[in-house]
Amino acid sequence: MKSESMWDKLAKNWDTPGVSLGENDIRIMEKTKKYFDAGSIVLDYGCATGSIAIEIADMVKEARGIDTSSKMIEFAKRKADERKIKNIDFTKATIFDESLGKESFDIILALSILHLAEDSAQVMGRIAQLLRPGGFFISATPCLGEKTFVSFLLNIPIFLLSNIGILPHIIFFSTSRLAASITNENFQIIENESLSVHPITECFIVARKT
Repeated sequence: MKSESMWDKLAKNWDTPGVSLGENDIRIMEKTKKYFDAGSIVLDYGCATGSIAIEIADMVKEARGIDTSSKMIEFAKRKADERKIKNIDFTKATIFDESLGKESFDIILALSILHLAEDSAQVMGRIAQLLRPGGFFISATPCLGEKTFVSFLLNIPIFLLSNIGILPHIIFFSTSRLAASITNENFQIIENESLSVHPITECFIVARKT
């Protein structure tokens, strides 16, 4: 029998206060509301237990949440059913799933997921394919590659644990490298802010597909 993934094991505690929809997530949600409207079709890439998608459901026409963890998706579906939300579809899938149609989304959310991508250039290329012209890519990404003394001390155990498989593969983005990975796919950055999540810098970026 296939063993549970790390994310499957974390799913049952994901909605614990301070883990999901923590203070910084709420700040990010407030900053993104202005980009949603009643006609928006939204993809929540790496949706976990669906907290963000559920939070925005009444602001948009349709939302789709995808995650590679079957347990996360199970919890997300249960939460949507309990709230009788009908305009969200949660699916176990990767960003490369063929069921995701090209230029079929007005907004793509990628909150705390880009640093976990195996190939960020491929992921950003795929996001560009999925967004309609003029669509918005909204992301919040831990930037563990900032050259500070605190980051250096923090990154040593993270790097070692990632290399031996206890933690997942992690990209050590700097804020400039992260911004470049987005603009390289013909996006225009319209918001770029560093949000302090002690001791990590989380970079909040809104970009429009040109």
